[in-house]
Amino acid sequence: MSNELIISATQNGCRIALLRDKTLVEFHDDQEGSKFTVGDIYLGTVKKVVQGLNAAFIDVGYDKDAFLHYLDLGPQFSSLQKFTQLVRSKKIFGKLEKFTLEPDIDKHGKIGQQLSKGQVIPVQIVKEPISTKGPRLSCELSLAGRYLVLVPFSKTVSVSKKITSSEERKRLLRLIQSIKPENFGVIVRTVAEGAEVAELDKDLRTLVKNWEDGIVRLPEAKPNDKLIGEMNKTSSLLRDLLNDSFDNIHVDDKKMYDEARAYIRSISPEQEKIVKFYQGRAKIFEHYGIEKQIKSAFGQTVSLKGGGYLIIEHTEALHVIDVNSGNKSNREENQETTAVSVNMEAAREIARQLRLRDMGGIIVVDFIDMKNPDNRKLIHKVMKDEMASDKAKSTVLPLSKFGLMQITRERVRPQVNIATLEVCPACNGTGKITASILVSDQIEKMLEHLMTKQNEGGLVLAVHPYLHAYFTQGLISKRIKWFLRYKRWIHLEKDTSLGVTEFNFLTKEGEEIQLNP
Repeated sequence: MSNELIISATQNGCRIALLRDKTLVEFHDDQEGSKFTVGDIYLGTVKKVVQGLNAAFIDVGYDKDAFLHYLDLGPQFSSLQKFTQLVRSKKIFGKLEKFTLEPDIDKHGKIGQQLSKGQVIPVQIVKEPISTKGPRLSCELSLAGRYLVLVPFSKTVSVSKKITSSEERKRLLRLIQSIKPENFGVIVRTVAEGAEVAELDKDLRTLVKNWEDGIVRLPEAKPNDKLIGEMNKTSSLLRDLLNDSFDNIHVDDKKMYDEARAYIRSISPEQEKIVKFYQGRAKIFEHYGIEKQIKSAFGQTVSLKGGGYLIIEHTEALHVIDVNSGNKSNREENQETTAVSVNMEAAREIARQLRLRDMGGIIVVDFIDMKNPDNRKLIHKVMKDEMASDKAKSTVLPLSKFGLMQITRERVRPQVNIATLEVCPACNGTGKITASILVSDQIEKMLEHLMTKQNEGGLVLAVHPYLHAYFTQGLISKRIKWFLRYKRWIHLEKDTSLGVTEFNFLTKEGEEIQLNP
């Protein structure tokens, strides 16, 4: 199984696609300046304490106040509170080694015993703002690294349950306990299995430095200031996903390429060579067929290779997915065989869709009815197996007697929504257009202006694949006629992100030429 990461620079950030066997399984649109990312630590101000909810609303600079429940204060909240007061009053200078931890707070206590209006406390984003809700917060602070998660104000060392070897668990526990600083807890991640002590020590030192750098800002920090920020989406994906199964990481921006290469060199030097700088003429997402996959995967109707299809509906409360057999029903021997075949394919595609769209909360799937209980168990097993590789926590319940499957999936950031229905570029949604054949006349008119008046060289014309075929097919194609007329070659590029009657003229450096039709 091949894994590839494709990173495309945009004007305000980057788009990241994770391909598994050339199939898109994760898509992220990372915009610069986007605030309130999961993992960020802010200095928040208590705006309201709600005893009935046993929770408080905290101002971290978002339009709506963030939510902090008593259970999310964490056992070591008294230590965090005391440490914050001492650092802000400059009685201590951020080192935790000599700090005396306070007793754990009562897990059955009340929020009013710990927080009061106007109080200033460090808080961590655990769920990004979604829909009408503000961020969800925690005071149980943690910093994630490649191999370890650092937990200040704790003394506990724990190992991921996915590391099953008792010998390896004992080795990791012994190693971490020997190198971890005082008053820090550590969670050992699954990827640490088999890691050398030097790698673990380097990761731990980096996390401790990140913590200390953030605490240095605390004395002078104002409410709503970010103390510690998560790394950018590219680096965090590399940190969480990078393993021996990765074949290539393709980047189309030199600065991002250098950053990715430097980051991989720091965490896994032997894999540095898999980072490659893409310099092709076509857009990187176009070259790897990602643009087309995005358009086909994010619509309301999603086709299955075997002939069936899914219909995906979203509401404020839950997501509903309906499985349909389509023309598959004409090919199988009986209804039960058809149902099993379509449902198995649908289960695999649904697991991919949940991850791709980052759908969370409650998902109800209406599978095609199956009479045989063993077949129902089979579909449940397939769905659980497919969801096992998902980073988000999930629960998959067996099919009910109505053929419905209920899934809950952790929701920590807004769902990815990409509009796949295009507004007609010629009519702007009115339903009336000028003759579509005139687009070729518009292109020829602009081409003449660029070639004769502006004397452009190395001109590139980006068009929809239909227009590309129109201009390039035939023994003496339109493009050949242009060459004979202007004595210069015009490069044509397919761009599926454009509408059928849209086109762009680009310089040889890839910059768009602005012209009025």
